[in-house]
Amino acid sequence: MAEKTCAIIKPHAVQEGFSGQIINLIELNGFNIEHMKKMQFTEKDAQDFYEVHKERPFFGELVDNMVSGPVIVMALSKDNAIQDWRDFMGATNPENAAVGTLRKMFGKSISYNATHGSDAPETARRELKQLFNI
Repeated sequence: MAEKTCAIIKPHAVQEGFSGQIINLIELNGFNIEHMKKMQFTEKDAQDFYEVHKERPFFGELVDNMVSGPVIVMALSKDNAIQDWRDFMGATNPENAAVGTLRKMFGKSISYNATHGSDAPETARRELKQLFNI
């Protein structure tokens, strides 16, 4: 059975016109896009979404970035989707990301790193429920 994960193209990548390229690469890398929509996070939505980071020093900046413009949210599926998506995104800091990863290609900095992905099955379930009610 295919595993599901949550993927987000973050505001700066959407604003810079990278969405189509990223979506194309997602499909070329064997992910099935089960659900996809363009949306705008409210501050409360972003705070709820990143609640696990609320005590971290970067929480405010993360929320501010996520509400700065529209995002593309997706439910992706494939065998080993969570780890494969994280590997394909690359390191959080684009400077440390491997060549060929999304963050290396489209990220600008650790704060503007182009994409988000669930880090565990429980996180994926929570995020997909919040974004798609699935």
